[in-house]
Parts: sequence; C-alpha cells; structure tokens
Amino acid sequence: MEIELVIARDEEDAPRRAAELLAAAAERGGHLALSGGSTPRRAYELAAELVRDWSRVDAWLGDERCVPATDERSNVGLVRHALAARALVPPRVHPVDTSLPPARAAAAYDAELEGIELALALQGIGPDGHTASLYPYAPALDVSDARAVAAPAELEPWVDRVTMTVPMLCSAREVLFLVVGANKAEAARRAFAEPPSQATPASLVRSRSGRTVVILDPAAAEHVR
Repeated sequence: MEIELVIARDEEDAPRRAAELLAAAAERGGHLALSGGSTPRRAYELAAELVRDWSRVDAWLGDERCVPATDERSNVGLVRHALAARALVPPRVHPVDTSLPPARAAAAYDAELEGIELALALQGIGPDGHTASLYPYAPALDVSDARAVAAPAELEPWVDRVTMTVPMLCSAREVLFLVVGANKAEAARRAFAEPPSQATPASLVRSRSGRTVVILDPAAAEHVR
C-alpha cells in the first residue's frame, strides 16, 4: 500500500502539519483513534486552536497504559489535557477502564469498539519500530478476531497496556503517522522504506480503504527521503 510522505521543514512544522489533518478530521466528524506519549502533545494543542468545536468527534485511544487517568503516564489524560480541555466544545472521549485487570479492560474496550468505523488513526513510532502498544514479534500482531487486546509491558514506563489491534487500526479511512527526532530515523526507514515485517510493527499499519500519511521532521526523515 502506498503512503504519502511529508517532510516537515523542522521539528515545529511537523506537529503543525499533523494538527491541520486532525483539525480537518474534526470538521468532518467521526471516530478518531488518538495516540499518547510525548510526540503528539503539540499537535493536539494546535488542533484545538484550529478547530474550536469538536462536538462531532468521538475520541478513542489507540492504546492506553494501565494506570489511573490522573497519572502523568496516562494517554487519556494527555488527550483530555492537551486537546479536550483546550477546545471550546470538547470531543466525546472514550477511555479504557484501567481500574480493571488488563485482559478484562481490553475485552471491555473491544466490546465498546464493536461497529465503530474509524475516520482517522493517529500513530507514533518508537525507536524499536513499535506503534500503539504493538511491539516487534508480539503475539498481538497475529490477532485478527479482536479490536483491542492486552499487551504486557515491553519498555518504559513499565506498565501493562491495552492496544488496538493491527486490523482495527488498518480499518481507519486515514492513518496518520507523526514521527519526530533523530532517534526515530532508523525505525522510520524500516517502517516506511522497506517491506512490511513483524520486526517493525509500524510497517504493518496502513489504511486498507483510504490513505496513509507519514509526517516526519528532517531528523526522522534522514533515511527515507
């Protein structure tokens, strides 16, 4: 599947470009799968400034860390703080119930996602090539009959996770990767310039029915230009 590579001018330009696509999706409305971690924070802040009314959006978590929503490591906490709290009218946010054990939390989220059609899935990529909480050669990569599964801790912070599966993420009409930093350059090469492989889970996530856009800053794009 072809991807659209976008090389940003600099590290500040990359989240701005991602924010523009998030804002466009918000104006169209629908179900968005959002990511956590440090990379998308600025994109959420900018998107909330570009579009003030997110009432047509249902925001889901592409993955979540099994910590309370008030924990600084929480992905839903990031979405609420950086996006929902800054919008004039916030989206409907669908958290993972992290009070449950990981397997039960994943089963509950899987059931909640039944029938949901994602308009957009925002993805990051780790230096090891993981995306969401889908790690190299993990059993979760072979799951085809669930929308969300539990994932064990594989890297810092060392907490269990709940993650959308590859088929669920690939069902999105638009898959958007935001990749920033020189420490992501080698993983970006494997994900976006080489054939798909379970060694690099990000290489497996492509929109089946729409488009896949990859936004990289110059440092992350070093090996894919």
